[in-house]
Amino acid sequence: MKILNITEPRRFFAAVNACPGRVELVTAEGDRLNLKSTLCQYIAITQMFEDERMAAAELVVSDPDDFERLRPFLVTER
Repeated sequence: MKILNITEPRRFFAAVNACPGRVELVTAEGDRLNLKSTLCQYIAITQMFEDERMAAAELVVSDPDDFERLRPFLVTER
């Protein structure tokens, strides 16, 4: 799913860290950021607020239950 907006970043990353599976942000350039990494979280949040490039980023989860855990924090395109 494409990410349009994360309205509560601290709570979002707490939910990401609670997910048992992998949670990755895939940029338009094809870079994959492991969102369980604190460094990648910093990079992701910095880019989301400073740059429009992240508008094309997609969130990829390895466990379908993780998507349900993260859904309240996302506004997604279908």
